Amino acid sequence: MARAPLQVLVLPFRRRGDGGIEYAIFRRADHADACWQGLAGGAEQGESAEQAAQREMTEEACIPADARLIPLDATASVPAVHFAASKTWGPDLYVVMERSFGVQVPDGHTITLSDEHSEYRWLPYEAATSLLTWDSNKVALWELNERLHRGE
Repeated sequence: MARAPLQVLVLPFRRRGDGGIEYAIFRRADHADACWQGLAGGAEQGESAEQAAQREMTEEACIPADARLIPLDATASVPAVHFAASKTWGPDLYVVMERSFGVQVPDGHTITLSDEHSEYRWLPYEAATSLLTWDSNKVALWELNERLHRGE
């Protein structure tokens, strides 16, 4: 299916037995330097952001598609030229919107990585945000952390 000009970012989290929250962050396998991020990918034609997020979290980490998905307000703009599909989008598309989500990983579920990532880590907020590469991921993680601590 054709790639749509929409990017999604998914930040998995879990609650520990003591009530603390941990976030999973992922190391990209295709970067020579250490690039840590959430789960990210593009929507396919006709797919909503929510559908793309569910597909990406399932493909990249084997998180069940019916896991609790939390839409975030955080968005980012990514230069269209960073995507191979940009040649099919026409010359007037300059940036692609990135929509962000949190996803609660079910208790006892083990993440299984796709080839896109070489490793992942469960970390508390401060450690996770300090390891993230992209500012958009840091902003989305901040929002998710705030929402979860305020009772969402």
